[in-house]
Amino acid sequence: MNTRRGFLCMSSAVLMAPALLRPASGQAQAWPARPIRAMIPFTAGSTIDIVSRIVLEPLSAQLGQPIIIENRGGAGGTIGTAAVGKAHPDGYTILINASAHSAAPAAYPNVPYDTARDFSAVSCFGSVPNVLVISPQKGVRTLAELVIRAKAGSISYASAGVGSATHWAAERLRLSAGFQGVHVPFRGGPEGLTEVMTGRVDFMCAGMSSALGFIRQGTLLPLAVCTPKRTAALPNVPTTLEQGLADSDYTFWNGMLVPARTPRDIVDRLHREMQKVLALPSVREKFAPQGIEPMPLLPAEFDALIAKEIDINIALVRAAGIKFN
Repeated sequence: MNTRRGFLCMSSAVLMAPALLRPASGQAQAWPARPIRAMIPFTAGSTIDIVSRIVLEPLSAQLGQPIIIENRGGAGGTIGTAAVGKAHPDGYTILINASAHSAAPAAYPNVPYDTARDFSAVSCFGSVPNVLVISPQKGVRTLAELVIRAKAGSISYASAGVGSATHWAAERLRLSAGFQGVHVPFRGGPEGLTEVMTGRVDFMCAGMSSALGFIRQGTLLPLAVCTPKRTAALPNVPTTLEQGLADSDYTFWNGMLVPARTPRDIVDRLHREMQKVLALPSVREKFAPQGIEPMPLLPAEFDALIAKEIDINIALVRAAGIKFN
C-alpha cells in the first residue's frame, strides 16, 4: 500500500511539472493570467468613466479575468495617464482615456511623459457628443443669446480640467464666437456640471453621457451640440455649426491605450476582444441613447490620429495665443 501511494505521489509530481513550467516559457500566450488594472484619469461619473464601465464589464467576461477600475482624476487627465506611462508594459495596466490625451502636450508642455511615444493605442470606442449646457435660471435660451451676453460682460465656463475634452470644446466654441471668458477647471465633469446647475459657473461643454440625465430632469438646458451633425440623443438641439460658428465642432473620442513596448500580441488580442465587445447588442443599446458614434480604427490608425491631433492642438494654442496656467 505504501509503495503504491508513493508511486502515485511521484507520478502526480511528474505530471504537474510541465504545467508549472509552462507559464514561464510561454508567458505572452498565458495572458491574461491575473486581474487587469484599468486607469481612468477622470472622476467617477464623468463621461469617460460611464463609457468605460459599459465596455469593460463584457471585456472582463471575454478575457476571463477581473478588470479593476481605478479613477485618478486631476490635471486634465495627466495624473492618471502618467501613472500608466510608468507601468510595466505587460498588459496588466491599461489606460482608458479621451481626446484629452492628444490635447495634453498643448495644455501641459511639461507633462512628465511623451503622449505619442510612451503609449500604444489599442481601440477607439467611439466619439461622444459634447453638449453646451447652462442653468435654466440664467434666462438664456439660445446659443446666440449666450454669445451676446458673453460679449457684453464677463462669463465663466467649467471643464473637467485644463486640457480635457470639455475644456477644448469650450475653447473652440469661444474662439469661433469671438468672446473672452473665465475658465474654471475641476477634477472631473460631474463637479463642473454641479457648479453650472447651481449657476455659480455659467456654462459647460459637457460630454453627453454625463449631462444627459440632468438635461432630462430639466436641471440643465442644452443650447447646442459641438458635433458636425445633430445627435440622436438630442435631435432637436442644433449644432454649433448650424448656428453660424465655423470650426467650433470638436471630436470627443474615447478609447483604450497601453504603455509602449507592451507585447504586440497582447495589443492585438485586446483590440480583437474590444471589437467583439463593441459589436455586442447590449453595448450598442447602451451607447445609442447617448449619441455615441462608432469610430472603427486599427491600432496603427488610432496612433496616427493621436499624433495628428497633437500637432493640430499645439498649432491651435499658438495661433490663438491661449495661455494655460
